[in-house]
Amino acid sequence: MGLYNDSQVEQLEFLLRKVCFNIRKRGRVILEDYDITPAQFDALQLIIKNKEITISEISSYLEQAPSTITDLIDRMEKNQLVKRIKDQKDRRIVRVIPLEKGNKILDNVLIERCKFIDNSLKEVCSEDKENFEKYLNILFNASMEEEKQ
Repeated sequence: MGLYNDSQVEQLEFLLRKVCFNIRKRGRVILEDYDITPAQFDALQLIIKNKEITISEISSYLEQAPSTITDLIDRMEKNQLVKRIKDQKDRRIVRVIPLEKGNKILDNVLIERCKFIDNSLKEVCSEDKENFEKYLNILFNASMEEEKQ
């Protein structure tokens, strides 16, 4: 017997871990074309998703010190990926918003990652892809419930 009492679950964990690793590895290669680090890409995704967000919110979500995030945002601002703006209601609060260049990079990287997945699944029939998506959604939703607890 392996590490876990259910060898099928253990194998699923192993495969998911390896797939995630391979997608991230491919993603890092793609990021090199855009002169953006994985940490900047993670922050950029969060900023674009939220449309505007504070440094402390980014820090909390990415589990990094605010000073680390400040340095990260400084570099991203210098590269014209994001911009700091003053909050409309409270001028003491500074928010970070995505710029067009940041949006384009995110779109391009996600397209390349989709191409990678599409190519990896080229031999899989449409019905199996639908089932795979269904099962991944089940796993995703369950993981989100676990995260809430």
